[in-house]
Amino acid sequence: MTLLVLTPDDETTAAVDATDGLRALRYDPHDPSPPPGAEEAEALITSSAAVSTILELAPQLPKLRIAQTLSAGFDAWDGKLPAGVALSNCRGAHGRATAELAVTMLLTILREIREFIEDQDGRDWADRTTDSLFGKRVLILGAGDLAEHARAMLAPFGATATLVGRTARDGVITLADVPALLPSTDAVICVLPESPETHHTIDAAFLAALPDDAIVVNVARGGLVDTAALLAELEARRLRAGLDVTDPEPLPEDHPLWTAPGLLLTPHVGGSTLGFPERAAAVAAEQLRQFAAGDRPDNLVREG
Repeated sequence: MTLLVLTPDDETTAAVDATDGLRALRYDPHDPSPPPGAEEAEALITSSAAVSTILELAPQLPKLRIAQTLSAGFDAWDGKLPAGVALSNCRGAHGRATAELAVTMLLTILREIREFIEDQDGRDWADRTTDSLFGKRVLILGAGDLAEHARAMLAPFGATATLVGRTARDGVITLADVPALLPSTDAVICVLPESPETHHTIDAAFLAALPDDAIVVNVARGGLVDTAALLAELEARRLRAGLDVTDPEPLPEDHPLWTAPGLLLTPHVGGSTLGFPERAAAVAAEQLRQFAAGDRPDNLVREG
């Protein structure tokens, strides 16, 4: 039996049609009207560029059984799809690239790269001694693919990383264990999924417990950090930060984060490296191949 999959772009269409047990039917993610033949579709690959339109489309698909995202984050879809529709994410497609950005932010801040660029612009040969990743204690909020990549990337620099997950296991602690570690933590990398339970995980109390000059990096979702609390710490020049995501997002032109001292800001580009559409499409097709074969997809986050 072949699973009919609605696909939003060329990359997913090609990946689905190249996968045994799947057949693609292209839809316009900006048009809430289903394309001809969509009444037989049992799977839908979503597009983060048109969430509201696709949520309007989904209830019009009578045979829909599973939605597959093209990102590791799935909060835009969770609890909003029709009853009985399973949800799978794209964990594994962007983890390495996003972890790379998180570590780059740490290195940029510690080695004062922006300051050296400013010196170069001013033709100022001003040498200085900077900090290093060596010996740093890094707390990684998250324990999935992205967190594992970040830990592996930090190891060659001589940094020690501790992962934080929902359940304790070898090499992983829980959020309940975090407060005791904060006073001795040099840097925090946040890669948690956002949910009502994780919203503002990094709040005023969390930040206040960190030592002076600690660095907070968020490459997950903006709502995981209390923006006002972080701004207060940045403006006091007590903490430093790297944000690839913000709350709100996109960041309004007049938002104080733009000019906050000690902040490195990027516009949600953690996974945006060459080849990322093809990587995401390949992961999505594999999850749906497993589903079509009657197996539980590796990346299933919600049962139907």
